[in-house]
Amino acid sequence: MLKQVHDFQGQSFRKLRRACLRRGVLFKDPLFPASDQSLFYKRASPPGLTWKRPQEICKDPRLFVDGISTRDLHQGSLGNCWMVAAISCLASEPSLWKKVIPDHVDQEWNPKRSELYAGIFHFRFWRLGHWVDVVVDDRLPVSKDGVLLFCRSATPREFWSALLEKAYAKLNGCYEALEGGNTAEALIDFTGGVSEPLSLDRESLNLHSNQRKELFHSLAKVHERKALITCSIRPADGETVESVLDCGLVRGHAYGMTAVRKIWLKTCDMSRVFMVRMRNPWGTSDWKGAWSQGSEQWQRLTRAERDKMGLIVRDVGEFWMEFHDFCQYFTDLVVCQLVDRALLWPRSHWREAHCYGEWTPDHAITEAPLSTINRGDVALIPGKNDLKYGRTKQEGNQEEVGENGNRKKRKCDPDKNRNNIRREKDGGFLEVNRSRRCGGCINHRDTFLLNPQFMFEIRDKEEEVLICLQQEDRRMWRKCGGGENLPIGFEVLKVEVNRCSRVQCVLEQAASSIYMDSRSVTWRGTLTPGRFVVLPTTFLPGTTGHFLLRLFTHSHVKLWELREELPAPSLLQCLLPQPSVVTTVHLRRASGLSPPKQTAPHVYAVVRCESDTVRTPVFKEEGNPEFNLRAIFYRRYPDAYISVELWSKGLLWDSLLGEARLHTCESDRNRNHVIDLQHRHPRSRFIGRIYVETCSSVCLTDL
Repeated sequence: MLKQVHDFQGQSFRKLRRACLRRGVLFKDPLFPASDQSLFYKRASPPGLTWKRPQEICKDPRLFVDGISTRDLHQGSLGNCWMVAAISCLASEPSLWKKVIPDHVDQEWNPKRSELYAGIFHFRFWRLGHWVDVVVDDRLPVSKDGVLLFCRSATPREFWSALLEKAYAKLNGCYEALEGGNTAEALIDFTGGVSEPLSLDRESLNLHSNQRKELFHSLAKVHERKALITCSIRPADGETVESVLDCGLVRGHAYGMTAVRKIWLKTCDMSRVFMVRMRNPWGTSDWKGAWSQGSEQWQRLTRAERDKMGLIVRDVGEFWMEFHDFCQYFTDLVVCQLVDRALLWPRSHWREAHCYGEWTPDHAITEAPLSTINRGDVALIPGKNDLKYGRTKQEGNQEEVGENGNRKKRKCDPDKNRNNIRREKDGGFLEVNRSRRCGGCINHRDTFLLNPQFMFEIRDKEEEVLICLQQEDRRMWRKCGGGENLPIGFEVLKVEVNRCSRVQCVLEQAASSIYMDSRSVTWRGTLTPGRFVVLPTTFLPGTTGHFLLRLFTHSHVKLWELREELPAPSLLQCLLPQPSVVTTVHLRRASGLSPPKQTAPHVYAVVRCESDTVRTPVFKEEGNPEFNLRAIFYRRYPDAYISVELWSKGLLWDSLLGEARLHTCESDRNRNHVIDLQHRHPRSRFIGRIYVETCSSVCLTDL
């Protein structure tokens, strides 16, 4: 089902249509007029260009003639094959194009009721999490020869493709703004799906048949799930875009992949052939290799055999080729996963969670003298002007130089520094307001963690995850001299299992996307159980903009933004002393839990600190379990010990195997502990040990 639809530029299709019918006039769009400003922003219009309505171009015009298909699309004189290739994929799936062309029956011309025609149409596109309804009139640019200047159908009476292109041009500012683009972006706009760009290693694929086979089966799998696939040949240095190769394929041209087949040819050894069907948006089939039109391979098969194998060419511009040849020529592949397909969601499909966010600028940056440096913060690296991480020797207290030159100690005030961090630089320091949310990529260690942070949790077992970061579209600003995408990307950090506030230091990088100036950036991989924090970033700090973060998993996973620097206390905790020390506990492993000549128990660990408890999963029949558990505790009583208990899972009740107690200092930094377990039963026949790392700080926003 469609989510809430937003009217583009406040224009309501139904209100405008009713107004035109009531007045008996054809609609003229004041926001996208039939003039040069809707066409180009750099070059001049071709001589003899006019704007005409469909009934002025041909007799008996129609929105559709014999339905909708990929043969309805011919590119025209605009360099927007990336968009046309995406629309051709759209045309092959009725459930998709009916979202983009809503009420297609009601929008159709009715020659018997001409008084109901108002010259107005509307189309829908997906933009940053919302479907946007774009209204256009039916005036189209026509060349001096009387032919549509841009996208058109092979059937002169059919106009859905030309009107759809006009609506997309309006959404992006003008027709010329559609010159040069990314098929991945268009697929997202037409489907609301997630596009995954893939760069093909032609040399490796040609040398290793197993890699080629694996890629083919992956494409067959996603195609079966109705994913949309496009591909292109990237021009090398010195090669011209849209230049033609000897094999007939065109460099820099977007092709659609419309079928993936594995066939058996009746030869002496029944050879197996991997095949793909391609489509050229130009509506021409210029492939000259094996299985091209009229080639000897087709002569070996009868028409019945072709139909049985599914080797059918449906439309003009389609052609078949062997997958080996595909890997030899094509360099770039885009797979658009569809994620909004059914209410009853099969396990194989993706479930989506998403959050909106914004990279916002500094609210306050001020210089301060060296005499008030916070010694617990990041130290200046002598001889360098950039900022790097490095701790000073004194961690817990800070020294301040008074007017008389005497040094006095003062305690770190977590409330005072809650919204600020200090960075030493050039004999002083920068104090940066923590409300800044545009810290740049991880290369900028001093500001990276100031970016927006979003948390999700993988439970029970490892999970395949797809993460997509999308920025707001800027193409519509091209005519104003802008329109360049921001270089964006994201980092995924694995954090403590009980963390509920913003991350203050990088413990473990679980994944990292590429950074590119694209509308969207994706990463797909498998994550182990635990909590993770995603930091969407621009490449450089200080760059602002809006974004949408989308998380896809096969199970139900929630995504939420971390806003607070410290955990919010409960009502009961407000009556207790405020936390004065933060400690992280990394329970690495245990050993020696299996008695001699006996089966190892089912083991789990429990870490207790004051009123907080963290538990690991159960490790079955494991005498030396690798827990690898991280937990964070905000402690009100730093002198109290932290206990680590090891338990044996039983059928009716669990039994305590042993306990270890950790005593930490306020200024412990990455201290390793190897502790023998204290057994409840003195006659226990095994000697267990745990291996733990702890880290503490009196500055609550240090860890």
